Amino acid sequence: MIHELLLALSGYPGTIFTWNKRNGLQVSQDLPFLHPSETSVLNRLCKMGTDYVRFTEFIEQHTGHVHQQEHYSSQPSQTGLHGIYLRAFCTGLNSMLQPYRQALLDLEKEVLGLEFTFEFQLLFPSVMVVVETIKSQKIHGCQILETVYKHSCGGLPPVRMALEKILAVCHGVMYKQLAAWMLHGLLLDQSEEFFVKQGPSAGGATAAQEEEEEDLGIGGLSGKQLRELQDLRLIEEENMLAPSLQQFSLRVEMLPSYIPVRVAEKILFVGESVQMFENHNQSPSRAGSILKHQEDMFAAELHRLKQQPLFSLVDFENLVDGIRSTVAEHLWTLMVEESDLLGQLKIIKDFYLLGRGELYQVFIDLAQHMLKTPPSAVTEHDVNVAFQQAAHKVLLDDDNLLPLLHLTDRIIMLTSPREAPPTGWAALGLAYKVQWPLHILFTPAVLEKYNVVFRYLLSVRRVQSELQHCWALQMQRKHLKSNQTDAVKWRLRNHMAFLVDNLQYYLQVDVLESQFSQLLQQINATRDFESIRLAHDHFLSNLLAQSFILLKPVFHCLNEILELCHSFCSLVSQNLGPLDERGAAQLDILVKGFSRQSFLLFKILSSVRNHQINSDLAQLLLRLDYNKYYTQAGGTLGR
Repeated sequence: MIHELLLALSGYPGTIFTWNKRNGLQVSQDLPFLHPSETSVLNRLCKMGTDYVRFTEFIEQHTGHVHQQEHYSSQPSQTGLHGIYLRAFCTGLNSMLQPYRQALLDLEKEVLGLEFTFEFQLLFPSVMVVVETIKSQKIHGCQILETVYKHSCGGLPPVRMALEKILAVCHGVMYKQLAAWMLHGLLLDQSEEFFVKQGPSAGGATAAQEEEEEDLGIGGLSGKQLRELQDLRLIEEENMLAPSLQQFSLRVEMLPSYIPVRVAEKILFVGESVQMFENHNQSPSRAGSILKHQEDMFAAELHRLKQQPLFSLVDFENLVDGIRSTVAEHLWTLMVEESDLLGQLKIIKDFYLLGRGELYQVFIDLAQHMLKTPPSAVTEHDVNVAFQQAAHKVLLDDDNLLPLLHLTDRIIMLTSPREAPPTGWAALGLAYKVQWPLHILFTPAVLEKYNVVFRYLLSVRRVQSELQHCWALQMQRKHLKSNQTDAVKWRLRNHMAFLVDNLQYYLQVDVLESQFSQLLQQINATRDFESIRLAHDHFLSNLLAQSFILLKPVFHCLNEILELCHSFCSLVSQNLGPLDERGAAQLDILVKGFSRQSFLLFKILSSVRNHQINSDLAQLLLRLDYNKYYTQAGGTLGR
C-alpha cells in the first residue's frame, strides 16, 4: 500500500488512490480495512499529490517538459497564456518540484515515516495560489515577476525560498532582454512582455477638471488666467520633451514594482541611444561602439547579476548607471566636440531668434510687398530669393550654411471660412536641415516651437521697422505747418514706438540673451548628454513662457497692439499730407483701440505686481514703467 501511495503522490493513481477531475486524488471508498481516521490522513496526503499533479499539468500545457497519464490530463490550454516569462516561470516551478520527487525516491528506498511531507503540505498550497492567479488573471510578461515577487514576501521560509528560486529563473529572461536592448539596441519582444515598447506612451494625460472662471474685476483677466501668470513654466511635459525619432517608450504596466521608474527611464535612454548610433552611424570616421567597446564587460556584469539568487536593486541600478554614464558621455563628445553643438545653437539663435538683426532688417524691406497678401504658389520661391539677396547684402556668404536654411510659406488652415485669409507673414516659417546626430536634440517638434518664436519675434521687428519708417516720414515734413490732427498722429506714433521698443528690448535682452547665456553655461559645465537635453528643453520652454506665447491673455493683448500699429503705419504711408475727414476718423478709432489695449496690458501687468508674484511680467512692466509715466497716465497710452 505504501508503494500505491508513493505512485499516487508521483502523479500515477491506481485502484486504491483514484483520480477525480473535480476533487483530484482520493482514497477509494470501497476499502473496508481502512479506519475513517486512516482515510482522513491519507486524503490529506492525497491533497498534496493533487497539487503536484496540477503543477505538472500546468507545466505540461505551457512548456511540454512533463508528461503525465491521460486519465487526469485536461484539454490543451485555451487560456491564451503564452510568452517567454511564462515559460521561465514554468521552468522555475519544475525545478522547485525536484526536491519533492527526490524525497519520494528517498522514502521509497527507506520506507520510513512520512514526516518529510509536512514541508510540502505547507509549500504546495502557497505556490498553487500563484499558479491560479496567473491562470485566472491571464498575467503576462514582466507582470509575472511582480506576481511571484509579491507572494514571495511572506513569513514562511520554505515558501519564500521556493518562490525566490522561481523568480531567479524568470529574472534570467529579463536580463537577456536587457542585454539585447542596452548593449545592442535590439528590442527582442515578440509577445509584448518587456517594459520597453516601440511607439509613443499610451498613458495619455487625463483632462483636468474645469476651473471656475471667477472675475477679478480686471477687463479680460480671469482668476484661472491669473493663476497661469503665477507659474508660466507649468507646461505639459509631453509638449516640451524632445521625442525620439524611433518613439520608444515605457510600458509602465509591465514594470515590476521593485524596479523604480527612474531606473527604467535610464534603461530606455541607453537602448534608444545605442540603436540610434547603430542605425544612423554611416561615417567611417565615427566607426566604433557608443559603449566604447565595453560591451563584453557590461555583458559579464549582467551575467553576474543573473547568477545571483536574489535580485539586488543597488547592484542593478549601479550597473545601469554605469552603462548610462558611458553612453551619455559618448553622446556629449559626439554632440559638443565632433558635431559642434555650440555652433549649431549659435545658428539657431542667429536665424530662428533673429540674432542676425541686420539680415532680417534687409529681408523685411525686400519681402514687405510680397508678403502683405495671402501666399500663392510662387510666394515661397520669391521669399527665398529675397532671403538669399538679403544674406548677400549683409555679407553672409557661408556656402555651407545657406543651403541648410529654407524659408517656408505654408497655408495655415483656417478655423472658419468666414475668416480673412492670412498674410504671407502669418504663414512664414524657417526650415533647417539638421545634421546627424543633432537630430535627436533638434527634432521636428522642437524646430516647430522655434518657428513659433521666430514668427512672433519677426512680427515685433516688422512693427518696429514700420514705426521707424513713419518717424522718417515725420522728419521729412517737420518744416511744414502742422495741425491738431498731426499732433494726435505723431503722439500716437511716439507712444506706439515707446511700447514696441521696450517690448523688443525685453525680448532680446531680458529673455533671449539671458536664457541663451545660461544654456551655454550649463552645456559647458557637464559632460552628460541627458543634462544637455534637459537644459535645452528648459531653454525652449523658458523662451515660450517668458515671451508670453503660452500666456494667452498677454499674448492676445500684445498681438492686438501690434495689429493696431500695422494699421497706423498703413494709414500714415497712404496719407503723407494732412488727413482728410475719413482719415481722421480712422485715426480716432486707432487712438481709442490703442488706449484700450494699452490699458488692458497695464492692468494685467499691475495685477501681477499687486499679487506680489515675481515673474517675467513684472520685468516687462519695469521696462515700460521705469519712470512711472505709464502709471501717471492711468495705464493708458496714445491719448
